Amino acid sequence: MKAIILSLTFTISSMLCAQTTSEADNTIETGTTITVTVPVQSSEGSVLFGLYDEAGFLQQPLQSQEGTIKDGKATIVFTDVVPGTYAVSLFHDKNGNKQMDFDTNGMPLEMYGISNNVMSYGPPQWSDAKFEVSSEPVSLTIRM
Repeated sequence: MKAIILSLTFTISSMLCAQTTSEADNTIETGTTITVTVPVQSSEGSVLFGLYDEAGFLQQPLQSQEGTIKDGKATIVFTDVVPGTYAVSLFHDKNGNKQMDFDTNGMPLEMYGISNNVMSYGPPQWSDAKFEVSSEPVSLTIRM
């Protein structure tokens, strides 16, 4: 249980520190878009999204965004995504504190989701959450 909590907490906090461009070679690569939509049962707060590659999975997102909830869903668009393999994680930040909240027993108090809609006991695995991006736009719907 501690591993789940630590993994989710680290994921969420790293979303807030993400960089959205590569500074290694000071060039901006152009790519496609990934549109992510998530149904949300409550209109309170917002939904925080993170886009990951395998090296930074649940540690350091390549891009992060905050989506507003409108008409029972939140939708964001990751831009300039170069072809490759990625995963998306998200959580419903109901109280707006920019972190996932947990019960005293360690269970999450806020809903969360991962690409491919994999729900398991324990932290999500890269092999379950990954998806391929080519030069064509991608559209995902993730359940919490």
